[in-house]
Formats: sequence, C-alpha cells, structure tokens
Amino acid sequence: MNNYPDHFINEEQLEEALSRPTPKLVKMMKMLEGDFILLGVAGKMGVSMARMARRACEEAGVKKRIIGVSRFSSPEQRDFLENSGIETIKGDLLDLDFINSLPEVKNVIYLAGMKFGTEGNESFTWAMNSFLPGLVVEKFKNSRIIVFSTGCVYPLMQINSGGSKESDTVSPVGEYAQSCLGRERLFEFGSIKNNTPVIIIRLNYAVEMRYGVLVDIATKIHNEEVIDLTMGYANVIWQGDANEMILRTIQHCETPAKHLNISGAETISIGDVAKQFGKLMGKEVKLTGQEANSALLVNVKQGQELLGKPNIALNQVIKWTAEWVGNNHKLLGKPTHFEVRDGKY
Repeated sequence: MNNYPDHFINEEQLEEALSRPTPKLVKMMKMLEGDFILLGVAGKMGVSMARMARRACEEAGVKKRIIGVSRFSSPEQRDFLENSGIETIKGDLLDLDFINSLPEVKNVIYLAGMKFGTEGNESFTWAMNSFLPGLVVEKFKNSRIIVFSTGCVYPLMQINSGGSKESDTVSPVGEYAQSCLGRERLFEFGSIKNNTPVIIIRLNYAVEMRYGVLVDIATKIHNEEVIDLTMGYANVIWQGDANEMILRTIQHCETPAKHLNISGAETISIGDVAKQFGKLMGKEVKLTGQEANSALLVNVKQGQELLGKPNIALNQVIKWTAEWVGNNHKLLGKPTHFEVRDGKY
C-alpha cells in the first residue's frame, strides 16, 4: 500500500496522501515536454492534482511551471497552492479577455464545470459546461488538453452489463448531463479544427475522506438515517489514484479527441457498503427501497490496459472513510447526488 497510514488523523496527512506521486508519474515528468496549467484548479480535485504534479516534478528533478487558475473564492486554497510551489492566477474563466491573457502552456488540464444547483440555474450551467470549452480549446489550440467530463453522459446500464464502454452511444439525461456532452463536443470540434491533441476523461466517481459516494453513505449511517437503495450500485475510485492516472493520460492525447473512462474496477453494492459501514462504525443500518436493475456504471477495461489498475483497494478506502466520518472530521458538505436517476442535480 506504499506506506499509506492505517487512518488519517488530520487534513494535512490526507492532503499528503492525495498528492503523493507514483514512480510511473515521476518517470513521465522526466520525459514530458512543457509546463502545466490547471483551469478551475480550486475545485474538489484540482488542488491535490496540482500538488501531485508539483511533487512529481520535484522527485523527477525537472523544472516545470505548474499554474493553477481559478476565481479563488477561498483565499486559503490559493495560499495553500502557492505554499506548495504552484503559481496561481485569479480570474473569471468566462471573461474572454481573461482567457486570452493566460500564458501559452503546453499541457492543459481542464477541470472547470458546474454541476450542483443546475436546477433553476440552467443558463449558467450551459455557459460553464458548453460555452467555456469553446473558448478554452481555441485559446490552447497548440497545447495538449486533458478534459474532465463525467460518466453521466452515458445512459443507465443493466447491473450485469459491465458498464458503458467509451465506444457506446451516449444518451445524457437532464440538462447537467446534456451540457457535459456539449463540453465534450466543443473539445472534439476544436481537436479536429486545429489538430489539437485532446483526451476526454469520463470520471465516475472519485472519492476521498471529505466527500464522495462513500462519504454520503457513511454520513447517513453515522447519523442513523435511512438509505434509499433504488440506485443500488456505483463505481468509485480513490481520488489519489484518479489524480495520478489522469495526469498520466497527457501522454495519450489524440486528434480527433480520445475518450477514456476512469474509475475503480468493482461495481459496488450500496446496500453491502452500507452494512460494512454499519459494522465498522457500530451503527444500525436502515435501508429502504429496492435496487433498480440499472445504474450509472462505466467499463474501465480500456483505461486499465492503458494506465494500470488503481493502487488503493476499495476495502481500504471504506475503512479510511468509516474512521474519518465516525470521528467527526471535517467534510466538504457537497453530496454527490449519486442516487439521482432523472438527471436533476
């Protein structure tokens, strides 16, 4: 397990684990040309990903600029990044003048997006998820671009199907998922128009101790709340593994744009995981509803052939989460709404 702790005692220890590079990533940084810019760096994954890129460069003994761009509504995040050796640029990515003022950087990671609060805020959702990508792919037409997307562009799949493959027909449900497909289409268009190498990551779902599907379940168990089993299955991946795997996809950008599913290999049962949390936390498990015969699931065979398997096993992440939530450590307070089946986030 690469000397990860049995449990995390504070956020500092957690942040170290989330940003710890692997030998494969360090090796890539030695060989890879160019600096990195992360657009929308202050979201749930960007901070640890930027720090992992910085640490990998330091271990590789190479000098690269790692630049994080965001509105930085939380000054603490900006300070944290800068203290980690990451350059920051503050501004509104929907401002065309600001976009055009950004430095030309060879390796671009596009993390910006809008999900929660889509209902009643549809126009801003489309602006963030579909209009902004058009600006970015034109600005960085001479770069390689990793694009964060979502498994939500796929339809619900039968539980025993093995999940949606990259080659499957997309069928997004609801305006959030539709706008995410819009994001993909704009990057695909720019990739073809300008011969820009792009890889589109359909992530489903990254988890760590402060947020994610497992935290949502563990929190309900901890609070002795009822868990609805209708969306009875999901895919998850430890965020540290997701960070590392996604950073290494910069080597696999293509034109036309390549699509790649990233998640853990297991299809987890929400009911089984809830019972596991109940046992670990010494809490009663209250379940309701019947598992539907379909769920939002992705097939990760192609990604694992390209990048290898995640390093951290699901059972370890469950144990970490049970300990963290059970001891009332800080949470981000951002539920995933993984149980949503009608696309209304």
